[in-house]
Amino acid sequence: MKSLKVGNVERFCSKLTPLVGIVGAITLVVGLAYSLFNSPEDYQQGATVRIMYVHVPSAWIALFGYSFVALFSFGYLVWRNPLAYLIAKAAAPVGACFTLVCLITGSIWGYPMWGTWWVWDARLTSVLILFFIYLGYIGLNGAFDSEEREAKSASVLALVGIINIPIIKYSVEWWNTLHQPASVFRVDGPTIDNSMLVPLLLMAVAWTCLFFIAVSFRVRAAILEKKNSRPN
Repeated sequence: MKSLKVGNVERFCSKLTPLVGIVGAITLVVGLAYSLFNSPEDYQQGATVRIMYVHVPSAWIALFGYSFVALFSFGYLVWRNPLAYLIAKAAAPVGACFTLVCLITGSIWGYPMWGTWWVWDARLTSVLILFFIYLGYIGLNGAFDSEEREAKSASVLALVGIINIPIIKYSVEWWNTLHQPASVFRVDGPTIDNSMLVPLLLMAVAWTCLFFIAVSFRVRAAILEKKNSRPN
């Protein structure tokens, strides 16, 4: 983290984007085809179960994205490297978008099963709180005259908000909720059939690639903006 330099970050982003884009495009096409045409319908949910292939990867990236923001926020607070904050700031809106997709698709998926678009379920509520934390972090950008104060305040908020990640993860086990428990990342292995697991993991890879591509573009744009704003 301490060795972060503008040139290194720009080179890394420029090399990362094409490779990740290719992997993301392939896994997205294959994952969508597999999930729409090869994956079976659920015996209770029917075809609506296919919302899972967007909803679940979006939830994973929502959590991963916030952890990514918190990691670079920690790096900024420890080493005071402005690039660490720039990367965290670039990632936050991307993570917020995935969180919003997670909430919307979850409501669409939940309506035919629960008979309502929303319940104050522990898992749903904690994900909604995560979305608000993302918005709070984004809202701090430009809220101060001093860029250093902005970076410090936003980074502290990111680290405070990280406590919500394990709450989201274990809310189903800690409280009596309508949300189903984990079925992929379990100590005893996945509990869903490979016909559903394979497209789910393919979509997760595609969503991860999309996250990194979006962050890479935003980082490079932010660096370019800073260069152009420097006095000649």
